[in-house]
Amino acid sequence: MTSARQLVPLAIGVAVIGAVTWLLLEGDNVLGAWLLAALLVGHGLAHVAFVVPAPDPARTTSAGMPWPFDLRDSWLVDRFGLNPGIVRAAGMTLAAIAIVTALLAALATVGIVVPANWWPGLVVALAISSMLLLTLRFSPAFVIGFGIDAALLWLVFLSGWRPEG
Repeated sequence: MTSARQLVPLAIGVAVIGAVTWLLLEGDNVLGAWLLAALLVGHGLAHVAFVVPAPDPARTTSAGMPWPFDLRDSWLVDRFGLNPGIVRAAGMTLAAIAIVTALLAALATVGIVVPANWWPGLVVALAISSMLLLTLRFSPAFVIGFGIDAALLWLVFLSGWRPEG
């Protein structure tokens, strides 16, 4: 479990950046929207790891954790004997949805090309597709991703914040 503890600094960093972003959004500071847009892009691009091959034959990270993004290692393959190709195709589809909706949501956040009134739907689509993908290939390393998705859903449904548009 030491490898899971290695994620604590990253989790703290994500929480601090999230808190700063929220304070800026609450204060109607334009920097808050740009920071949120950057976070949406970053979160979306993190899903690219599900599409690319593992970095080495041992499929481990530099921290010694197993490569958590390999869809062939899905619990659905082990537990239910599903075809790894089908699981991978479903995961790649979810990753594509998460990446595209994150990029579009980021643009809607700052009012570039994408209408601001699309923002809630795009963020919800991002969070749901991300959560489904993270569940498809569950790993303790994805707790941070689940937290980000939950925070995005909170932002849409409970915070009352919306991009100006």
